[in-house]
Amino acid sequence: MHNPPPTPDLLPPGAAAPVSIPAPAASTIPSSSASYAARVNFVIELARRLHAYGTTAPRLEGAISAVAHTLRLECEPWSNPTGMILTFSDPQRPGDSDTTRVLRLPLGENDLHRLSETDRIAEEVMADRLDLAAAHAAMRALDRPPSPRARAMQVLGYGLAATAIAGLLRLPWLDIGVSGINGLLIGLLVQASDMRPRLREGLEAIAATLAASVAILVASFVAPLNQNTVIIASLIVLLPGLALTNAVNELTSQHLVSGTARFAGAVTTVLKLAIGTVIALYFADLLGLHPDVRAWRPQPVWVEWGALALAAFAFAVLFRADRRDYPKVMAAAAGGYLISRFGGLAFGSPAGIFLAALVMTAAGNAYARWWQRPGAIIRVPGIIMLVPGSTSLRGLLTLLQQQDVNAGQDALLAVLNILLALIAGLVFGNLLLPTRRNL
Repeated sequence: MHNPPPTPDLLPPGAAAPVSIPAPAASTIPSSSASYAARVNFVIELARRLHAYGTTAPRLEGAISAVAHTLRLECEPWSNPTGMILTFSDPQRPGDSDTTRVLRLPLGENDLHRLSETDRIAEEVMADRLDLAAAHAAMRALDRPPSPRARAMQVLGYGLAATAIAGLLRLPWLDIGVSGINGLLIGLLVQASDMRPRLREGLEAIAATLAASVAILVASFVAPLNQNTVIIASLIVLLPGLALTNAVNELTSQHLVSGTARFAGAVTTVLKLAIGTVIALYFADLLGLHPDVRAWRPQPVWVEWGALALAAFAFAVLFRADRRDYPKVMAAAAGGYLISRFGGLAFGSPAGIFLAALVMTAAGNAYARWWQRPGAIIRVPGIIMLVPGSTSLRGLLTLLQQQDVNAGQDALLAVLNILLALIAGLVFGNLLLPTRRNL
């Protein structure tokens, strides 16, 4: 169950080196024999971190229940996207030791390195190779603020992702360049919002206004663009396709409150992105700007292959994977896309998405089962390019620009088809190869 800690030269930029774990002495007290308060505090801290690193409600509650059982605690967890309720009791003192903690938490973000390290620490504790005090110290070591280099890599990741998505769509070179510049600007905006919480509330709307404004100015004064496609490629990292997929997955697993809240959050994000774009279009019209719009995709096939490699690397950066996991994350991202593409050509687009989600889910479960590490390292990047975020935003923009209800209905059906295929793949992937681990 134990995964040896990575050496410092393999850590991602800005990540904290894991605390070295000494071999336990013969007199080491098992973690399950620690005080009731110490065991409760460890489970609470573990739950808080798993939530912060993007774990969905079913997997988080399963992981917490497993750890609590190993520590001889009775725990009833309840998780939602912005908080948790954890109720504890000591089986040796039923009724006398009941404890309930209510945690208000921000939305989690995918951080594969910290998730992997937290999982490793929990495994060490459950195997009695690490006491609770050392485990707390190891988890606190993960909280070191990102270095300037790490922040620069995140900004670069936004730019590379936007450039790669435009390349995958085989847009003209000017469109690819504009998307990449917009991605870098949005990455800088995201970094600024981390230091200014008030900016965070309107981040999506501001980013969409910025990306649409740049596209409008280029199309008005330089050359025609595939305007909506460039805007969507620029905003690709902010699109809530993964959140939308997780929401429906939680609903199908009967986590109704969490799924409903996550779904509402994803829809709100799409609305903010659409509002920001429409504001830019409205002001362009007031200023008398008339951007030239075209529908032209002349790039050869090799551009798509190069863009796929670039996209895989960009998502490895954005998901904050450990450098030793970059090949796995990149292979998963590329594999999911390729299975979906060629499966779609052979059997139809929904069938391709279903097949890709099924294979990536089973592969993630196999990785968790046999390598004793979080399956999210394979599963999350494996489905990231399948999720329906871009389709939902494109449909809403078309509806607002054309004021055509039929266009909105078509977009809704397209999103629904993608979601159904994705969720079916996730469900049947878990049935095909169940995992013994919740993460």
